[in-house]
Amino acid sequence: MVLMMFPFIVPLIGMNVGIATEIVIYSLFAVAFNILLGFTGLPSFGHAAFFGTGAYMVAILQYQGIENTAVALLSAALGAGIAAGLVGILVCKKRGIYFGLLTLAFGQMFFIVAMRWDEVTGGETGLTGLTRSTIDMGFATFDLNNQLTFYYFVLVVFILSILVIWRILSSPFGAVLQGIKENELRVQYLGYPAYLYKWAAIAISGLFSGLAGGLFAYYQFAAYPEYVFWVQSGNVVVATLIGGGLNSFFGPILGAAIFVGAEDLISSYTEHWMLFFGLLFISVVIFFPNGIPQAAIQLVNWVKGLGGDEHRKTDHSAGEVDK
Repeated sequence: MVLMMFPFIVPLIGMNVGIATEIVIYSLFAVAFNILLGFTGLPSFGHAAFFGTGAYMVAILQYQGIENTAVALLSAALGAGIAAGLVGILVCKKRGIYFGLLTLAFGQMFFIVAMRWDEVTGGETGLTGLTRSTIDMGFATFDLNNQLTFYYFVLVVFILSILVIWRILSSPFGAVLQGIKENELRVQYLGYPAYLYKWAAIAISGLFSGLAGGLFAYYQFAAYPEYVFWVQSGNVVVATLIGGGLNSFFGPILGAAIFVGAEDLISSYTEHWMLFFGLLFISVVIFFPNGIPQAAIQLVNWVKGLGGDEHRKTDHSAGEVDK
């Protein structure tokens, strides 16, 4: 319900419908990324490679004359899923920091390809001038060039994707992934091929990250090399952690909203917005390892404690009067 009303809420805090759309797209990216970090315990530091692959798939197809939105987004998801699957073959036997560094290295390889393969990716300038098509459902026509219509289109894709991811992670397959996160060796002793489960998690995570990237290409009307750069990979890690994604399915959505919202609000006052957001991130990591939700819970408990103290003081005073 909050997301349905989101376009009408964000203007109250100085934002616009475009920022609401970006928050929803980035939320999908963060939830997809969290399949690895939060549920499988695999710290991918190069996930922008799959986000950017999805964006470039949409742009390249449109440059080739394919403007059907459904076909483009499906291709973005499948293209990124295949790319993630290929990378997964080479990295999923690694764990911990070695896994993270390998994904970072592959991510930078994707970035170099995006920068140097001018004929296909447009090089440093990327692929610009994309258009959004009109969707004809027979009983109604939806013009995605309208910002509000595009927001609700993105929201429908987001909700369907979240339901699919939730179903996957709630299944026995998801339970094995969480088992790998807790103790991979024990999962292997129980007879599960942890290697295949990790590979599947990487491919699924890449698939939905690519879908988010495809939506982002439509949102920005372009695909740039920056979408594949390591900074983009770092951003989704920060958004996931600050939302408490390590222990929550919905945490990355909150984290994405805080990250995109803070970027928009703080950058309107200073171009060094990352400095202030970095201080917030450091504070959260040090004092609230489970993210903003933990901070909110502690704040609520503190307020309740104040109320309890006041109540006890009142009772104590009343007792003294009775005496």
